[in-house]
Amino acid sequence: MELKVADLTVARGGVPVLEGVGFTLRGGEALILRGPNGSGKTTLLRTLAGLQPPLEGSVSMPAEAVAYAGHADGIKPTLTVAENLRFWAAIYGTHGIADALAAFDLAALQTRPAQNLSAGQKRRLGLARLAVTGRPLWMLDEPTVSLDTASVSRFGAALKAHLAGGGAALIATHIDLGIAAQVLDVTPFRARPRAGTGAFDEAFA
Repeated sequence: MELKVADLTVARGGVPVLEGVGFTLRGGEALILRGPNGSGKTTLLRTLAGLQPPLEGSVSMPAEAVAYAGHADGIKPTLTVAENLRFWAAIYGTHGIADALAAFDLAALQTRPAQNLSAGQKRRLGLARLAVTGRPLWMLDEPTVSLDTASVSRFGAALKAHLAGGGAALIATHIDLGIAAQVLDVTPFRARPRAGTGAFDEAFA
C-alpha cells in the first residue's frame, strides 16, 4: 500500500485552502496532520478520501484503499452495536465482527441499540467500523473526540495492530496516540489569496 501526494491544492467552496502539499505514505506507516483550527486539515483529508476533487496536483493510491472516519460517527441509531458492524461489514464485503467488538471493548454492548449509547461509546462504535472494512489506509479526522483516557489507549492499540499488519494511517489529531508516526504541519502550505476567490470561512477547513 502506498499513497503518493504531489503538489496538491485543495479548496473549500472553490476557495484554495492549502497548496503545494506533497508526501508519501507507505504500509506500516502513520502520518499525523497538525495545524491550528481552520488551517485546512479536514479539507485535505476529505480531498484525499475522494469526497471532493482537488484543484491541482495528483493523488495516487490503490483502488478502494481508503476507510474514512470524519466527525460524524456513521452509525444507525435504531440498530444495535452488532447490527451496525454487520451492516458495514456487508457494505465492504467482509465477514466477522468479533475482532472489532473486542478491539474497541464493545462485546458487552453488542445487543444495545446505538441510540442508547453514551457519546464515548458511539465514538468507539464509529471507529470500530474501520476494523471491519478490510481497507489498508485509514484516514481519520480527530478520532479521539468524546473518548476517555482508557478508550484513547484502546484506540491506539487498535491503530498499532493495523500498522503492524501492513496498514497505513493518516490522522488529524493533537492527541498523543502512543504510536511512532511522521508529523506534517499543514501551516506552511496555507494557500496565498487569489484574485476573485472571495472570502473564506475557516470554520469549514
